[in-house]
This record gives sequence, C-alpha cells and structure tokens, in this order.
Amino acid sequence: MSGTQLTVTLSGGGADDARAVVRALEGTFGAPDAFPADENATVHTATFDGEAPSGRSTENGGDGGDGGGSLSAPVTVTVQGSPEAVRRASDTLTRAFTARDDGASSGDQEQERQLLLEP
Repeated sequence: MSGTQLTVTLSGGGADDARAVVRALEGTFGAPDAFPADENATVHTATFDGEAPSGRSTENGGDGGDGGGSLSAPVTVTVQGSPEAVRRASDTLTRAFTARDDGASSGDQEQERQLLLEP
C-alpha cells in the first residue's frame, strides 16, 4: 500500500450514506476507484490511490471539498492505510460528520482506525 493509498470499509446505513462518506474524503484523497453503488449491499468499500487535485487538499487551510452531506443512519467506517493517510482520513471525517473514534490498531507500515459516524 503506497503512502497515499487508503482503503475505506463502510457498514450500516445504505448506499447513499456510503457515497456521502466517500464524497467527504474526495477533497483529501482525490477520486476513489469506484463509488458505492449496490443498494442491497450491507458493506461498501472504496479505495483511494492518490492525493486530491491541487487546491482541494485539506492541508494548508483548504476545506477538503464540499463535504459529505448528511447521513440517514449511523455508519461504521474503517480506514486502513499509512499512519499519515489514516490520520488525514480521520480528521476529514471528524470535520464532516458527528464522529466517535472506536479505536485503532497499528502494524509495521499500516494503521487501521474505526469511526462511528452519526446522522
């Protein structure tokens, strides 16, 4: 996993809620590999492979894009990647939604953090 790659796993809520979370991360990480689309899925995933386009980063005072919108139900989000990518994702989601940090685990080169996002 590269230093900017981030994998996001979402459960709870529906596809619209998952898309709202992914949209919130776009301003920090650029476009995902795909948007959650299956309305019948109970778990959604998205992978971000790079940085946000110039001028959209949350670094240096940018707002990280247009935010994620609102959620219809609580969503559990697990973000996995480099410690820096996980920190940036957690910061972005905490600003975009009401969030509770449900813990983190670290490996040699990767970190994983779980957040509960509430409507």
